[in-house]
Amino acid sequence: MEIAETIKKIIQELIVPELETIKAENNEIKTTLELTNKRLDDLNGHLIDQSRRIDEINKRIDELNKRIDRLYEVIVRRDEHEKLELRIMRLEQELTELKTRAARV
Repeated sequence: MEIAETIKKIIQELIVPELETIKAENNEIKTTLELTNKRLDDLNGHLIDQSRRIDEINKRIDELNKRIDRLYEVIVRRDEHEKLELRIMRLEQELTELKTRAARV
């Protein structure tokens, strides 16, 4: 039995300190993991907030794009209106010249 006791003591002397070291390292890893998870949760919350803000800004941009489109329509119509006005003035002038020529004949 002494040999079994001796082997048991040797194993305990070699393995038990190693197990204590492994347990301590495991606890450190758990603590680090908990801190990392907390930081990831904080980051996730921040990203969600940023995403919400981006969505709000996109909605505002869409509203502005509609206004710009409307302004473009108005500008194009005004430009077309001015061109038509000039054409009408030229046609009136030509008509007056034709009437003047017809009256002379």
